[in-house]
Amino acid sequence: MHADHNPKRPAQRAVEVHQPTPIPPPAVHPAPVVPVQPGTVPTVASIVLPNGRVVTGYAIDPARTEPVAAKPAVSRAAVNVALGGVGFLAVCGGLLLLTSFIAALTAFVAQLVILAAVVFGGWLAVQVLGTNGGSSGTTVNIRRAVFKRNHFHS
Repeated sequence: MHADHNPKRPAQRAVEVHQPTPIPPPAVHPAPVVPVQPGTVPTVASIVLPNGRVVTGYAIDPARTEPVAAKPAVSRAAVNVALGGVGFLAVCGGLLLLTSFIAALTAFVAQLVILAAVVFGGWLAVQVLGTNGGSSGTTVNIRRAVFKRNHFHS
């Protein structure tokens, strides 16, 4: 520490100097070698750039890609969606028929129950109210009665 150090002033720090690191230029890749069929010399082409420079070089035929297999007019996803819709409609139709069948069956069973109640009720009424014409009935003899002054005399 220095002798003239003032406690009210903060101590000075050492200055660090950083030197920039140069970035190397990108690596230059050699131009691809174009295979030339023996016996043929490629044509030389010159192009004038917008800034006036002229670039001369061999004309390169564009690479020809293999023809892509023709895609079907309708995609598989569209076919799957359509088949799913047809299946859904078939299920809905089947459910509609099933509910109609259940409703008809319920009405039929209700009519059978009503018919059974009517038939059983009729049979029961005949058993209770009907007479067999036999000797099991009670015979009541009614005699001639005389009513005088609200009194019964037999």
